[in-house]
Amino acid sequence: MRDIVAELGDDLANRRPDLPGANTPFAILTHCLGVAARWASTVNLGEVVPRDRDAEFTASGAVADLATDTDRTRIALQEWVSRSDVHAPPANPTHERDDWYAATQGGVLMHVYEELAQHRGQLEVTRDLLHALPQ
Repeated sequence: MRDIVAELGDDLANRRPDLPGANTPFAILTHCLGVAARWASTVNLGEVVPRDRDAEFTASGAVADLATDTDRTRIALQEWVSRSDVHAPPANPTHERDDWYAATQGGVLMHVYEELAQHRGQLEVTRDLLHALPQ
């Protein structure tokens, strides 16, 4: 996902396809970083990572900065996963949802994977739409 956004460059990464509710590639990746931190750290381990979910969808900026943030989050995610006990309940369970995956840290990590996989597909489609725009 990082490479897709980086290859788009600052202009296209911050451009939104002309579709209702569409997000920019920059916003999609920013949201994914928020998802990973919230669920793998805040929910699973009880270590709060500040997050402004609404702001993720309007985020914009330099691709190089987002790539650095992505690298940092990728390293942190590896550490959060290694410290998770897949059979244990989350340290800071969410009360906003009553989904099956919230019962164990392993389920929460599967939710992170599910979200990242879905948004990767969304990012790929968004990239293709942006490349199809007249230059």
